[in-house]
Amino acid sequence: MNKIIKYVLYDIIRSKIVLAYTLFLLLLSIGLFNLGGSTDKAILSLLNLVLLTVPLISIVFATTHFYNSYEFMELLVAQPINRKKIFMSEYLGVALSLSAAFILGVGVPVLLFGASVTGLYLVLTGVFITFIFVALAFLASVITRDKAKGIGIALLLWFYFALIYDGIVLFILYYFADYPLEQASLALTALNPIDLGRIMVLLKLDVSALMGYTGALYKSIFGSIWGVGLAFGMLLVWVLVPLLSSGKIFSKRDL
Repeated sequence: MNKIIKYVLYDIIRSKIVLAYTLFLLLLSIGLFNLGGSTDKAILSLLNLVLLTVPLISIVFATTHFYNSYEFMELLVAQPINRKKIFMSEYLGVALSLSAAFILGVGVPVLLFGASVTGLYLVLTGVFITFIFVALAFLASVITRDKAKGIGIALLLWFYFALIYDGIVLFILYYFADYPLEQASLALTALNPIDLGRIMVLLKLDVSALMGYTGALYKSIFGSIWGVGLAFGMLLVWVLVPLLSSGKIFSKRDL
């Protein structure tokens, strides 16, 4: 399994796409810290950009890589190697390479210009988001063998979590504004990993004071050590559910 992961990592690095991704994040982070004024403003601006670009690049790159690796996986399946090991090796190779790119591109500037608990939460959120959307990309890829359809499904998933979901939540909150929806809004937040990561970082920036009673509720739940563990536990569930589902489909389908 380690040999397969090493080969996948070597193949990804050789394509130079991840290197360009690292450079893009690095320049973006350094620019925001130098132009954003205070550290908190820079982290807030970086958060908004990270929560849009990282999921998009992760899910598109992972989906494309999966389809481009079909012949390699067919070759491995013909060998006495467990399918689950092949699938996990591909997943870990892609997720680790993109996470390393994110840590170098965002984590290093955060450490140099804005080392704080908030910066640490931003980096951890970005890593979790990377693993989550790579898992979603693999799920979209194993559903259909058609590359165009797979990439289309992946883009729809990103579009839903990044843009459409927030619109649905706002509509629900507006339509049922006369009812107490604090607990419901908390549950709705947990159903979107991007929103969950955003809330975690915003609470550390004390922006929750501008969010009224709902912000106070978020802070009372996610502001403690147990709450932080709960939030990252939810993000871990978001990694495991699509990953295990796609792995199960991959182990049973014909390549």
